Amino acid sequence: MPSLDPFFSEWAQRRPGQARSLERAAALMRVLDLDAERPPVLGVVGSKGKGSTATTAAAALSSAGLRTVLVTGPSFRSYRERVRVDGTSVTDGELDALGGRIEAARRGLPPVEETGGYLAPSGLFLVAGLLRAREADADVCVLEAGMGGHRDELRLVGPEVVALGKVFAEHVGVLGDTVVEIAREKARVAGERTRALVSLPQTAEVAAEVDAALDGATGGRVRAEVVDPRRPGVEPPPGLRPLGLSAASGVLGTAAAARMLDHLGRPPLDRERLHAVLGTVRLPGRLSRHAVPGGVRGASGGSGGDPAGGGGAPDAEVIVDSAIDRNGVAAALAHARGTWGGVDHVLLCLPDHKDVSGAVEVLGGLPVTAVRLPEAHLRFEHALPDHWGRMDAADLSPAVLRALGGRVLALGTVYFTGRVLEAVDAPTDRLFG
Repeated sequence: MPSLDPFFSEWAQRRPGQARSLERAAALMRVLDLDAERPPVLGVVGSKGKGSTATTAAAALSSAGLRTVLVTGPSFRSYRERVRVDGTSVTDGELDALGGRIEAARRGLPPVEETGGYLAPSGLFLVAGLLRAREADADVCVLEAGMGGHRDELRLVGPEVVALGKVFAEHVGVLGDTVVEIAREKARVAGERTRALVSLPQTAEVAAEVDAALDGATGGRVRAEVVDPRRPGVEPPPGLRPLGLSAASGVLGTAAAARMLDHLGRPPLDRERLHAVLGTVRLPGRLSRHAVPGGVRGASGGSGGDPAGGGGAPDAEVIVDSAIDRNGVAAALAHARGTWGGVDHVLLCLPDHKDVSGAVEVLGGLPVTAVRLPEAHLRFEHALPDHWGRMDAADLSPAVLRALGGRVLALGTVYFTGRVLEAVDAPTDRLFG
């Protein structure tokens, strides 16, 4: 296992009230010479679907023959997943080496007490991705923002192309008090280097705020380019888009990749090659379907396709989705019913700051077990139906999943869905190719 101290040490030692420091992150990047020497960057921001957008964009760019480094977060089963080359996670040794280079550079910075803020883990994984891109002689980087905004390390990088997903009331009170304020903040990752911002359709108020933020960030040079997944003929075709609500993210990622190729002066996406690579994309934790280990005929399965890996139909399966609100839960439930014809049990893990009320309403009288995570910063005090079961995430296992029935739907925050993927030994190291 790689040492994670370089990525988490300052965050773990932060004092009450202390915030991440972009100034400190910028100083670290200067020491590593990343402020000048880096490949072109496609940055991904939005309220939901960033991982699906970034993965699709990276796959599309790879289909054009570009060597692509992808940085996403959070991870599911291993922190190696945060940095990938051409869709495949770095090795433990590679992550260790990247952490070592970051730690050596960090030692040359003033103490945290003098700078007033710490280096955030998400920003350090972004730095690791840029370092790996330089080592691998990558042609382009696709970087998923944390929460996004002018306080995100992605702004320091200055992406040439920005992909903006749908903006809604996620991170209220952190990035802003309204959806419009959140949209303004997310658009502010754009900067002097930015040449294009591609967006999914937004409300009129959000679209106006994005344009205003772009005016300020780029001096009026960039206007939002809207791609509408509902428009006939837009790439990729529905059968090659991610499942459920992530389908729009596939369209956004492909459009942003095409815009990056324009910026680089490369030929446009070749439909045949694009479709071939997108046909290999697998998104764990996004309506991914897996056999539960321990059955008579079953073994662990992949996401999509034959969940039993060709060994016959498994006798217990789980569909895993990182749904966090009413719409996501409803879409996942509809997908599971369409796949199986019914659902035997739902595992739900939503901290209080997510849309717990919406999930309760959607799930109605279904058999549900609410799962609590041990992370100290998450609260699970929202009132739940009396007939729902309760369990701790530490108790999750294949035996527990099998005891809930043959068709289990697992929904919730990525901290939880990652534990489900671990329990079923789901493959998460390769996303495409």
